[in-house]
Amino acid sequence: MLALEADTALGELRLQLALDVADGECLAIAGPSGAGKTSVLRVVAGLLRPDQGRVRCGEETWLDTESGYSLAPDRRRLGYLFQSYALFPHLCSWRNVAYGMQDTPRAQRRARAVEMLERFGMAAHAYSRPATLSGGERQRVALARALARDPRALLLDEPLSALDARTRAHAGRRLGEVLRDSAVPTIMVTHDFEEAALLADRVAVMDSGRVVQTGTAAALAAAPASSFVADLTGAVVLHGSARKLGSGLTEVQLDGGGSLRSTHPGSGRVAATAHPWEITLEPPGSGAGGSAQNRLPATVATVTPVGNRVRVALRVPQPVTAELTASAVESLHLEPGTEVVAVFKATAIRIVAF
Repeated sequence: MLALEADTALGELRLQLALDVADGECLAIAGPSGAGKTSVLRVVAGLLRPDQGRVRCGEETWLDTESGYSLAPDRRRLGYLFQSYALFPHLCSWRNVAYGMQDTPRAQRRARAVEMLERFGMAAHAYSRPATLSGGERQRVALARALARDPRALLLDEPLSALDARTRAHAGRRLGEVLRDSAVPTIMVTHDFEEAALLADRVAVMDSGRVVQTGTAAALAAAPASSFVADLTGAVVLHGSARKLGSGLTEVQLDGGGSLRSTHPGSGRVAATAHPWEITLEPPGSGAGGSAQNRLPATVATVTPVGNRVRVALRVPQPVTAELTASAVESLHLEPGTEVVAVFKATAIRIVAF
């Protein structure tokens, strides 16, 4: 178990949070740049001492500001995967991995390092320097180094951000396998909710130095506590004013024009959210058939293939993105400038705090 409490000033930002991570669990801290995510890792690693705080890993205390105790960073048995991987450019792969093996007899370090590289499919590159490796290969060397000292906790700083799109999916699957096999608590930070959903057991959403909601990625996407959380999960977020209607419905008058009806309760200033795949598109004048109660006229701004889906950005008073199949895009002849109607079911609209 890794337990952290911190309260400290970071310039104009104040970091205030408490987190627990179980053995074998990966907790992702997700949020925008400047939220304080990497500072959390630095507190755990001993690279940043908070004004007030405690860090415990298992039975060991690494930090207790009340008693004035702080274990030196090099004595905290943890693995740290930096965003840039921070490999030594003048050392080959096995020497990079062996660098952290201070507790391993020198004569055994090369064999142990090569064994770790083999675990990640990198034994053939044991004598290669970082400049000759691809981004995914450098990540695997850095991960082997992080785990080479048998850490009691693992810290990952934006582990996939340095990779190109082609490499990211494969590297993400490999990293996920490593985390599932690991018996140590892991904290990773990311600005990408999809990355958090791929790798983490739980996600802590962070904004302005504080955790605003914690849960599984699926739970956060299904029931965001605020428009900020909804936006981070990739949902469409539309602001407006809500009032109660009959038959268990709520109407939201949207800023800039238009309205939506929802089966969720709400009143006053709110945010109405829906997932992009819950929005369908129809040609203008196609009528109001079906059960969907919400229809917003829109103009296609961009059409972007993403995997086996296509994201269609729409021009309406507030930004809307729909996610469709390629066949649907083709049948509707969607391209920038196409006039469409965005259709939402009332059950798909969630109302959350502004």
